[in-house]
Amino acid sequence: MKIRTRYAPSPTGKMHVGNLRSALYEFLIAKHEGGEFMLRIEDTDQERIVEGATEIIYRTLEKTGLIHDEGPDKDGGYGPYVQSERMKTGIYLKYAKELIDKGEAYYCFCDKERLDSLKTEVVEGKEITVYDKHCLSLSKEEVEKNLAEGKPYVIRQNIPNEGSTTFHDELYGDITVENSELDDMILIKTDGYPTYNFANVVDDHTMNITHVVRGNEYLSSSPKYQRLYDAFGWESPVYVHLPLITDENHKKLSKRSGHSSFEDLIEQGFVTEAVVNYIALLGWSPEDNREIFSLDELIKEFDYHRISKSPAVFDIVKLRWMNGEYIKAMDFDTYYEMAKPYIDEAVKTDVDKKKLAEWVKTRIEVFPDIKELIDFVDELPEYDIDMYTHKKMKTNAESSLLVLKEILPILEEQDDYSNDALYSTLLNYVEEKGYKNGFVLWPVRTAVSGKQMTPAGATELMELFGKDETIKRIKAGIAKLERA
Repeated sequence: MKIRTRYAPSPTGKMHVGNLRSALYEFLIAKHEGGEFMLRIEDTDQERIVEGATEIIYRTLEKTGLIHDEGPDKDGGYGPYVQSERMKTGIYLKYAKELIDKGEAYYCFCDKERLDSLKTEVVEGKEITVYDKHCLSLSKEEVEKNLAEGKPYVIRQNIPNEGSTTFHDELYGDITVENSELDDMILIKTDGYPTYNFANVVDDHTMNITHVVRGNEYLSSSPKYQRLYDAFGWESPVYVHLPLITDENHKKLSKRSGHSSFEDLIEQGFVTEAVVNYIALLGWSPEDNREIFSLDELIKEFDYHRISKSPAVFDIVKLRWMNGEYIKAMDFDTYYEMAKPYIDEAVKTDVDKKKLAEWVKTRIEVFPDIKELIDFVDELPEYDIDMYTHKKMKTNAESSLLVLKEILPILEEQDDYSNDALYSTLLNYVEEKGYKNGFVLWPVRTAVSGKQMTPAGATELMELFGKDETIKRIKAGIAKLERA
């Protein structure tokens, strides 16, 4: 049996990290076994559809490398692949009426006033209305009369009050729920659209989906799905319910976190491959302690039986570290193309920007880090003279003033401002005076950068700035120290 999985998102906005993980795991499960990965757009809830969201889905899947074998743009013989288009074929109403004929579903004509009068129960922290099967007792004649008069209706699943329903999940094992805890969920809404739950089951079966992978928030709905499979006499798919993704405070990852969607992360300077790699580890672990995987390596290694049932914590610090590793491993041309917009934003003066990119490549975790590392290039920042004091280098404000005043005329006479020539000049001065290297290089670097930490050494910075800017900054350092 060829494995067939589907990613079936609703076009309601940006792609949440949890949705991307579902897509990734569905892709990996299929590809690990040489199976097929399908894209289906579930747009039955028309009120929640966001313009442009479908394009976001396509763009994200393409960017992350989760290429679907069939979908709305790739007919594999199971289309249409958009539920609103499938609805026009009459498929959902046809199957709902089949359930009515079997006594597994029924027409419900209750109006809003009557539904509002029904008792409510709190289920998983949410208040829900429990339907009392009132319309199940309607005679065939009453039903036909209501339909002939055009009375609004829904079609409900008929779940018995007695007995229990059992389904099997690959991670959680057999789960049994008392039927008395299940409500007669709506299958077809008053607008003729199927509900998400019903359309899901019909589509998965008619599209020959073998493995259904989704978040464990759907565990509570799965008994109702199972009853539909049993009512139709269909074979159930393999269920894999994924653990919850939480933030660092062990609360469900929300939009307020600022990094809950794939687009958020890319906008914050994360690399696509690093995001995919990290999300793969949110609930799954390989046999060894390895953490860095390409997509092809994930396909080879992924065994869904190693998915954990415990909630996965989205640790932004860990993702930043992993992203930094990906940046370090990038070939320079690819890296520079991605880094250049951030360098251009931070530096407007005419300096060697490729050199700046080289300096920061191993020092950043995300691309926006670049700005803070090179924000001294255009203009010498305000800084405290305490920065001239360094215990290890045995420098202080007084000694630094002495060094800068002595070195200034030497640098003014020098025309070769290459790194090697400048370094040789400073070392000659060090040897002549009997100083330690750091005793001279620390105050010079501080004067030309105004920063505690820099991505390059004193002479490298001087080469970048050139003679005029270097002299200007050293004079500014002398003036600052003299005023103290």
